[in-house]
Amino acid sequence: MKKILVTGGAGYLGSVLIGELLVRDYEVIVIDNFMYDQVSLNIYCQYNKFKVINGDIRDESIMRSLLNEVDIVIPLAAFVGAPLCSKDPFGASSINHEAILTMLKHLSKDQLVVMPTTNSAYGSGNEENFCTEDSPLKPISLYAKEKVKVEEKLMRHEAAISLRLATVFGMSPRMRIDLLVNDFVHRAVNDGFVVLFESHFKRNYVHVRDVASAFIHSIENHKTMKGNIYNVGLSEANISKFELCERIKMQLPNFVFVDEKIGKDPDQRNYIVSNAKIEKTGFKTQVSLDKGIEELIKGFAMIKNRKFGNV
Repeated sequence: MKKILVTGGAGYLGSVLIGELLVRDYEVIVIDNFMYDQVSLNIYCQYNKFKVINGDIRDESIMRSLLNEVDIVIPLAAFVGAPLCSKDPFGASSINHEAILTMLKHLSKDQLVVMPTTNSAYGSGNEENFCTEDSPLKPISLYAKEKVKVEEKLMRHEAAISLRLATVFGMSPRMRIDLLVNDFVHRAVNDGFVVLFESHFKRNYVHVRDVASAFIHSIENHKTMKGNIYNVGLSEANISKFELCERIKMQLPNFVFVDEKIGKDPDQRNYIVSNAKIEKTGFKTQVSLDKGIEELIKGFAMIKNRKFGNV
Protein backbone atom coordinates (compact mmCIF):
# COMPACT_ATOMS: atom_id res chain seq x y z
CA MET A 1 0.00 0.00 0.00
CA LYS A 2 1.23 3.49 -0.86
CA LYS A 3 2.65 5.86 1.75
CA ILE A 4 1.25 9.38 1.66
CA LEU A 5 2.58 12.68 3.03
CA VAL A 6 -0.12 15.23 3.83
CA THR A 7 1.13 18.71 4.67
CA GLY A 8 -1.25 20.82 6.72
CA GLY A 9 -3.17 17.67 7.55
CA ALA A 10 -4.68 19.08 10.75
CA GLY A 11 -6.65 21.71 8.84
CA TYR A 12 -10.26 21.92 7.75
CA LEU A 13 -9.88 19.58 4.77
CA GLY A 14 -6.99 17.49 6.05
CA SER A 15 -8.68 16.43 9.26
CA VAL A 16 -11.47 14.89 7.16
CA LEU A 17 -9.20 13.45 4.47
CA ILE A 18 -6.81 11.74 6.92
CA GLY A 19 -9.59 9.56 8.29
CA GLU A 20 -10.71 8.55 4.80
CA LEU A 21 -7.16 7.57 3.85
CA LEU A 22 -6.59 5.56 7.02
CA VAL A 23 -9.77 3.50 6.72
CA ARG A 24 -8.58 2.60 3.21
CA ASP A 25 -5.35 1.30 4.77
CA TYR A 26 -3.01 3.93 3.36
CA GLU A 27 0.04 4.75 5.47
CA VAL A 28 -0.20 8.46 6.28
CA ILE A 29 2.39 10.96 7.52
CA VAL A 30 1.11 14.42 8.50
CA ILE A 31 3.23 17.51 8.97
CA ASP A 32 1.50 20.55 10.45
CA ASN A 33 2.62 23.51 12.56
CA PHE A 34 -0.69 23.53 14.49
CA MET A 35 -0.89 27.34 14.27
CA TYR A 36 -4.51 27.30 15.44
CA ASP A 37 -3.82 24.96 18.41
CA GLN A 38 -6.17 22.49 16.80
CA VAL A 39 -6.59 18.94 18.13
CA SER A 40 -8.44 17.68 15.09
CA LEU A 41 -6.22 14.62 14.55
CA ASN A 42 -6.50 13.16 18.07
CA ILE A 43 -8.95 10.48 17.00
CA TYR A 44 -6.50 9.09 14.43
CA CYS A 45 -3.73 8.31 16.92
CA GLN A 46 -5.25 4.83 17.31
CA TYR A 47 -4.04 3.89 13.82
CA ASN A 48 -0.67 2.17 13.49
CA LYS A 49 -0.26 3.60 10.00
CA PHE A 50 -0.63 7.19 11.18
CA LYS A 51 2.34 9.40 12.02
CA VAL A 52 2.24 13.10 12.87
CA ILE A 53 5.05 15.66 12.93
CA ASN A 54 4.78 19.10 14.49
CA GLY A 55 6.84 21.07 12.01
CA ASP A 56 6.94 23.76 9.36
CA ILE A 57 6.90 22.95 5.64
CA ARG A 58 9.28 25.88 5.09
CA ASP A 59 12.01 23.81 6.81
CA GLU A 60 13.70 22.32 3.76
CA SER A 61 15.66 19.69 5.68
CA ILE A 62 12.53 18.25 7.30
CA MET A 63 10.64 18.24 4.00
CA ARG A 64 13.49 16.60 2.10
CA SER A 65 13.65 13.82 4.68
CA LEU A 66 9.88 13.22 4.59
CA LEU A 67 9.69 13.27 0.80
CA ASN A 68 12.27 10.51 0.67
CA GLU A 69 9.84 8.25 2.58
CA VAL A 70 6.66 8.60 0.53
CA ASP A 71 5.07 7.72 -2.80
CA ILE A 72 2.35 10.39 -2.83
CA VAL A 73 2.21 13.99 -1.62
CA ILE A 74 -0.95 15.97 -0.84
CA PRO A 75 0.18 19.53 -0.06
CA LEU A 76 -2.65 21.08 1.93
CA ALA A 77 -0.55 23.41 4.10
CA ALA A 78 -1.44 26.96 3.12
CA PHE A 79 -2.68 30.31 4.24
CA VAL A 80 -6.20 29.75 2.94
CA GLY A 81 -8.52 32.54 1.89
CA ALA A 82 -8.18 36.16 0.86
CA PRO A 83 -8.55 37.77 4.34
CA LEU A 84 -5.76 35.74 5.95
CA CYS A 85 -3.40 36.28 3.00
CA SER A 86 -4.06 40.01 3.09
CA LYS A 87 -3.39 40.08 6.83
CA ASP A 88 0.01 38.35 6.48
CA PRO A 89 1.19 38.56 2.84
CA PHE A 90 4.73 37.47 3.71
CA GLY A 91 3.53 34.34 5.49
CA ALA A 92 1.13 33.64 2.64
CA SER A 93 3.81 33.92 -0.02
CA SER A 94 6.38 31.85 1.89
CA ILE A 95 3.95 28.99 2.56
CA ASN A 96 1.61 29.12 -0.44
CA HIS A 97 4.32 29.70 -3.03
CA GLU A 98 7.96 29.38 -1.98
CA ALA A 99 7.54 26.23 0.14
CA ILE A 100 5.69 24.47 -2.68
CA LEU A 101 8.41 25.30 -5.19
CA THR A 102 11.01 23.93 -2.79
CA MET A 103 8.97 20.75 -2.36
CA LEU A 104 8.66 20.27 -6.13
CA LYS A 105 12.42 20.59 -6.45
CA HIS A 106 12.96 17.54 -4.24
CA LEU A 107 10.39 15.24 -5.85
CA SER A 108 11.29 12.36 -8.12
CA LYS A 109 9.42 12.12 -11.42
CA ASP A 110 7.46 9.11 -10.16
CA GLN A 111 6.13 10.69 -6.97
CA LEU A 112 2.47 11.62 -7.40
CA VAL A 113 1.35 15.07 -6.24
CA VAL A 114 -2.37 15.79 -5.86
CA MET A 115 -2.73 19.43 -4.96
CA PRO A 116 -5.71 21.67 -4.18
CA THR A 117 -5.79 24.92 -6.08
CA THR A 118 -8.86 27.13 -6.38
CA ASN A 119 -11.53 28.00 -8.89
CA SER A 120 -11.51 31.52 -7.43
CA ALA A 121 -8.70 32.00 -9.99
CA TYR A 122 -11.43 32.45 -12.62
CA GLY A 123 -12.32 35.83 -11.13
CA SER A 124 -15.48 36.73 -13.02
CA GLY A 125 -15.45 34.26 -15.89
CA ASN A 126 -16.37 35.31 -19.43
CA GLU A 127 -19.34 37.43 -20.50
CA GLU A 128 -21.63 34.61 -19.35
CA ASN A 129 -19.48 34.03 -16.25
CA PHE A 130 -19.06 30.40 -17.37
CA CYS A 131 -15.73 28.66 -16.72
CA THR A 132 -14.05 25.42 -17.68
CA GLU A 133 -10.48 24.33 -16.96
CA ASP A 134 -9.49 26.05 -20.24
CA SER A 135 -10.95 29.44 -19.33
CA PRO A 136 -8.56 32.36 -18.84
CA LEU A 137 -7.46 32.87 -15.25
CA LYS A 138 -8.17 36.28 -13.76
CA PRO A 139 -7.36 35.93 -10.04
CA ILE A 140 -8.40 38.85 -7.84
CA SER A 141 -7.04 38.05 -4.37
CA LEU A 142 -3.43 37.42 -3.31
CA TYR A 143 -4.49 33.89 -2.34
CA ALA A 144 -5.78 33.14 -5.85
CA LYS A 145 -2.78 34.79 -7.52
CA GLU A 146 -0.33 32.65 -5.53
CA LYS A 147 -2.31 29.51 -6.33
CA VAL A 148 -2.17 30.32 -10.06
CA LYS A 149 1.62 30.72 -9.93
CA VAL A 150 2.03 27.46 -8.06
CA GLU A 151 -0.29 25.52 -10.33
CA GLU A 152 1.75 26.58 -13.36
CA LYS A 153 4.91 25.16 -11.78
CA LEU A 154 3.08 22.11 -10.40
CA MET A 155 1.89 21.01 -13.84
CA ARG A 156 5.48 20.79 -15.06
CA HIS A 157 5.93 17.82 -12.72
CA GLU A 158 5.46 14.54 -14.57
CA ALA A 159 3.02 13.06 -12.05
CA ALA A 160 0.81 15.94 -10.92
CA ILE A 161 -2.93 16.49 -10.58
CA SER A 162 -4.40 19.89 -9.74
CA LEU A 163 -7.86 20.06 -8.17
CA ARG A 164 -9.41 23.49 -8.53
CA LEU A 165 -11.78 23.45 -5.58
CA ALA A 166 -15.10 25.23 -5.39
CA THR A 167 -15.97 27.03 -2.13
CA VAL A 168 -15.98 24.24 0.44
CA PHE A 169 -18.64 23.79 3.13
CA GLY A 170 -19.66 21.33 5.83
CA MET A 171 -18.65 20.19 9.29
CA SER A 172 -15.06 19.19 10.03
CA PRO A 173 -13.06 18.29 13.18
CA ARG A 174 -11.06 21.51 12.50
CA MET A 175 -14.02 23.75 11.79
CA ARG A 176 -13.95 26.92 9.73
CA ILE A 177 -16.84 29.34 10.02
CA ASP A 178 -15.37 31.93 7.65
CA LEU A 179 -16.24 29.91 4.51
CA LEU A 180 -19.32 31.36 2.82
CA VAL A 181 -21.93 28.62 3.32
CA ASN A 182 -20.66 27.89 6.82
CA ASP A 183 -20.68 31.61 7.63
CA PHE A 184 -24.22 32.22 6.37
CA VAL A 185 -25.62 29.18 8.19
CA HIS A 186 -23.83 30.19 11.39
CA ARG A 187 -25.33 33.68 11.15
CA ALA A 188 -28.75 32.22 10.41
CA VAL A 189 -28.59 29.94 13.47
CA ASN A 190 -27.08 32.41 15.93
CA ASP A 191 -28.09 35.87 14.68
CA GLY A 192 -31.14 35.11 12.58
CA PHE A 193 -30.15 37.48 9.78
CA VAL A 194 -27.47 38.45 7.25
CA VAL A 195 -26.92 41.53 5.08
CA LEU A 196 -25.94 40.74 1.48
CA PHE A 197 -23.81 42.85 -0.82
CA GLU A 198 -23.97 42.16 -4.58
CA SER A 199 -26.23 39.23 -3.83
CA HIS A 200 -26.46 38.23 -7.51
CA PHE A 201 -22.78 37.17 -7.59
CA LYS A 202 -22.54 33.42 -8.19
CA ARG A 203 -20.00 30.81 -7.33
CA ASN A 204 -19.76 27.03 -7.06
CA TYR A 205 -19.79 25.03 -3.80
CA VAL A 206 -18.69 21.56 -2.68
CA HIS A 207 -18.90 19.59 0.56
CA VAL A 208 -15.67 18.89 2.44
CA ARG A 209 -16.29 15.13 2.38
CA ASP A 210 -16.69 15.24 -1.39
CA VAL A 211 -13.38 17.08 -1.64
CA ALA A 212 -11.74 14.30 0.38
CA SER A 213 -13.33 11.80 -2.01
CA ALA A 214 -11.94 13.72 -4.98
CA PHE A 215 -8.41 13.34 -3.62
CA ILE A 216 -8.87 9.61 -3.11
CA HIS A 217 -10.43 9.26 -6.57
CA SER A 218 -7.41 11.07 -8.05
CA ILE A 219 -4.97 8.77 -6.26
CA GLU A 220 -6.82 5.64 -7.33
CA ASN A 221 -7.08 6.84 -10.94
CA HIS A 222 -3.78 8.67 -11.18
CA LYS A 223 -2.55 6.78 -14.24
CA THR A 224 -5.28 8.30 -16.40
CA MET A 225 -5.73 11.58 -14.52
CA LYS A 226 -2.13 12.77 -14.01
CA GLY A 227 -0.98 15.76 -15.98
CA ASN A 228 -4.41 17.35 -15.79
CA ILE A 229 -6.32 20.09 -13.99
CA TYR A 230 -9.85 19.41 -12.74
CA ASN A 231 -12.56 21.62 -11.31
CA VAL A 232 -14.11 20.00 -8.24
CA GLY A 233 -17.56 21.22 -7.30
CA LEU A 234 -21.19 20.34 -6.83
CA SER A 235 -22.64 20.82 -10.30
CA GLU A 236 -26.13 21.62 -9.04
CA ALA A 237 -24.72 24.28 -6.70
CA ASN A 238 -23.67 27.06 -9.07
CA ILE A 239 -25.81 29.60 -7.25
CA SER A 240 -25.89 33.23 -6.12
CA LYS A 241 -25.57 34.40 -2.53
CA PHE A 242 -29.26 35.32 -2.60
CA GLU A 243 -30.18 31.82 -3.80
CA LEU A 244 -27.98 30.32 -1.08
CA CYS A 245 -29.89 32.28 1.56
CA GLU A 246 -33.17 31.03 0.08
CA ARG A 247 -31.93 27.46 0.51
CA ILE A 248 -30.98 28.13 4.14
CA LYS A 249 -34.37 29.71 4.80
CA MET A 250 -36.07 26.51 3.63
CA GLN A 251 -34.65 24.85 6.77
CA LEU A 252 -34.66 27.91 9.04
CA PRO A 253 -37.92 29.73 8.21
CA ASN A 254 -37.22 32.62 10.62
CA PHE A 255 -33.96 33.49 8.87
CA VAL A 256 -34.01 37.04 7.45
CA PHE A 257 -31.63 38.22 4.72
CA VAL A 258 -31.47 41.76 3.40
CA ASP A 259 -30.18 42.66 -0.06
CA GLU A 260 -28.24 45.89 0.52
CA LYS A 261 -28.11 47.99 -2.65
CA ILE A 262 -25.43 50.39 -1.36
CA GLY A 263 -22.07 48.80 -0.74
CA LYS A 264 -19.60 46.49 -2.40
CA ASP A 265 -18.48 42.98 -1.57
CA PRO A 266 -14.67 42.94 -1.17
CA ASP A 267 -14.73 39.47 -2.75
CA GLN A 268 -15.62 40.17 -6.38
CA ARG A 269 -15.78 36.55 -7.55
CA ASN A 270 -18.70 35.87 -9.85
CA TYR A 271 -18.71 32.74 -12.00
CA ILE A 272 -20.39 29.49 -12.96
CA VAL A 273 -18.07 26.50 -13.10
CA SER A 274 -18.24 23.32 -15.15
CA ASN A 275 -17.23 20.12 -13.33
CA ALA A 276 -17.80 17.92 -16.38
CA LYS A 277 -14.13 17.01 -16.82
CA ILE A 278 -13.70 15.24 -13.48
CA GLU A 279 -17.20 13.76 -13.72
CA LYS A 280 -16.14 12.07 -16.98
CA THR A 281 -13.44 10.22 -15.00
CA GLY A 282 -16.17 8.60 -12.90
CA PHE A 283 -16.14 10.99 -9.94
CA LYS A 284 -19.49 11.92 -8.44
CA THR A 285 -20.30 14.18 -5.52
CA GLN A 286 -22.42 12.60 -2.80
CA VAL A 287 -23.42 15.41 -0.41
CA SER A 288 -26.03 17.90 -1.59
CA LEU A 289 -26.06 21.54 -0.56
CA ASP A 290 -29.28 20.99 1.38
CA LYS A 291 -27.80 18.04 3.26
CA GLY A 292 -24.74 20.10 4.09
CA ILE A 293 -26.89 22.95 5.41
CA GLU A 294 -28.78 20.43 7.56
CA GLU A 295 -25.58 19.14 9.15
CA LEU A 296 -24.26 22.67 9.68
CA ILE A 297 -27.43 23.60 11.55
CA LYS A 298 -26.83 20.64 13.87
CA GLY A 299 -23.18 21.57 14.30
CA PHE A 300 -23.87 25.19 15.12
CA ALA A 301 -26.05 24.12 18.00
CA MET A 302 -22.66 23.30 19.57
CA ILE A 303 -20.58 26.15 18.17
CA LYS A 304 -21.73 29.57 19.35
CA ASN A 305 -18.64 31.73 18.87
CA ARG A 306 -16.65 32.72 15.81
CA LYS A 307 -13.18 31.59 16.87
CA PHE A 308 -13.28 28.78 14.30
CA GLY A 309 -11.96 30.78 11.39
CA ASN A 310 -8.63 31.61 9.76
CA VAL A 311 -8.63 35.31 10.72
